[in-house]
Amino acid sequence: MKIFKLNFKIIGHILFVIIFLSTSSVKSLDKFNGADRVSDYFSGILLLNDNQYDNSLKYLKKLNGLEKSHTNYSIKYFYSLVNSGNLKEAFNYSRKLEKLKLDSFESHLITGVFYLKKRNIEKARQYFLKAKIKNSGFILNNYVSNSLYNWSNLSNLNQATSDLKKLDKRFTNLKKIQNVFLNCYFNSSNTKDLFFEITSNQNADFSRYNYFYASYLASTGKVESASSVINEALKLYPRNLLLNQYRIDLIKDHNTKAFDCTKEEHVIAEILYITANALSSQSIYSLSNFYLNLAKYLNEDFHSYDTLLAENFYKTNNYIRAKKIYNNLSQYGEAFNWYSSKQLARIYIKTEKKKDALELLKNSYDNLLKKDIYETFDYAEFLKNNEKFKESIPLYTEIINQVETKHPLYPEATDGRGVAYERIGDWDKAEKDLLTSLKIDPEQAYVINYLAYSWIEQGVKIKKSLDMLERANKLRSNDPYITDSLGWALFKLERYKEAKDYLQLAVKLMPADPIVNDHYGDALWKNGNHIQARYYWDYVLKLDKTEDDLKKIIKEKLIKGL
Repeated sequence: MKIFKLNFKIIGHILFVIIFLSTSSVKSLDKFNGADRVSDYFSGILLLNDNQYDNSLKYLKKLNGLEKSHTNYSIKYFYSLVNSGNLKEAFNYSRKLEKLKLDSFESHLITGVFYLKKRNIEKARQYFLKAKIKNSGFILNNYVSNSLYNWSNLSNLNQATSDLKKLDKRFTNLKKIQNVFLNCYFNSSNTKDLFFEITSNQNADFSRYNYFYASYLASTGKVESASSVINEALKLYPRNLLLNQYRIDLIKDHNTKAFDCTKEEHVIAEILYITANALSSQSIYSLSNFYLNLAKYLNEDFHSYDTLLAENFYKTNNYIRAKKIYNNLSQYGEAFNWYSSKQLARIYIKTEKKKDALELLKNSYDNLLKKDIYETFDYAEFLKNNEKFKESIPLYTEIINQVETKHPLYPEATDGRGVAYERIGDWDKAEKDLLTSLKIDPEQAYVINYLAYSWIEQGVKIKKSLDMLERANKLRSNDPYITDSLGWALFKLERYKEAKDYLQLAVKLMPADPIVNDHYGDALWKNGNHIQARYYWDYVLKLDKTEDDLKKIIKEKLIKGL
């Protein structure tokens, strides 16, 4: 599977070269001494697409002057500059383009942000207006340029509200957010009500804005009210990192002014962050990081922005950059520290450093001054998922003893403990916990699957298991694990033709799983397809994840069949 992915990537790069070399724009590179400069440009663009910004910059920097004949170069160069942290250099390059009359949306945006950071609102307004006039053709860019110009051109609340209404109707929720900030900026008497209205909205996730609401209250001296807002919000969003850290900051009176709605640069930073978040959700990471780094430049004390930046690097397999950000973020509070430790442990697991991951998270959990049930649950899940089943059981038990059955963690904790019991061979306790979890929340497809599959493997309650798995399949259609279990239940009931259909689908959904392929091989054999069955069994032997016990069974089946 790894080889396939690598080859696919190489093929993509080759296609990029063919297309790139066939376009008329690349002919402009003839002025840059031919093949070596073409290679520099090509390397820079590929590295940028792979989100390796420092290395991308090294190549693109060599092509100084190319912007005169190749307009796309300057945009890529900007992304490399900003995403590698060279904001001052990006500003200087923007001024150079302006003198050459080669300015762009990106150059005006960067210049405006630079002047805004220097509190030169008049200059910032001029360049945000230029960015607005340029109209890049990309809807989010247009939203940003219009919003930033409006925020640099504030005179009174009525005028600002009127300008806000002119923004694209498709950005209804974003306009609601800006409306709250406008009222906050002008110290309107409606500010508190508008904050309450948006944070109470059930049609979209505005959980983040409880922080801004509380921050506003704290800035007016209403610290107790701010704490109340955070505590109530955490009942609904107990895992929200920003809210958890601010709760601690309020108690300790630490850094409670990381965001100030009366500062244009702070609000504009949040607008840029929202844009970056939207782009990240669409996997457009280079542009997401571009906006995110501009946001961080405008409000460097708002460390919440780093969580998205690190996640973007994680998603693009740039673990070195992600680790650097998480290590830095861990210094800014207990909630940030615990979150960063979990993310770092995830990276260690991904890079096959399981021992380091276990040690890191154990130390981080032990050092928590106050361990709440969610932190305990997260640690228990981590231990269970990394085969430390015995160690996870007391933690799950601690949660089960603390919370009521109606608490959302109760069915999750009983499920987790049930799985841990099953993996250490204590089936009676495992079955009891899994049944309890389903009694509290019957719609848990994966718990249904785990219990039913366990019964099937034991050769008991197979008909009941089939009924349960059919329900799980309705809850999670085309889930590979549930599809496999459903096919296996049919196989055990000797309904081989139906079993083959489900298991074939499971193989398509999860082609590199040893168990699924073994099951499908068995179904093929029972349907008389002996050559195909041996093919799949042989394939299982070649998979890296196949355990030794299964290999022994497979080797015997290859000789004797079923």
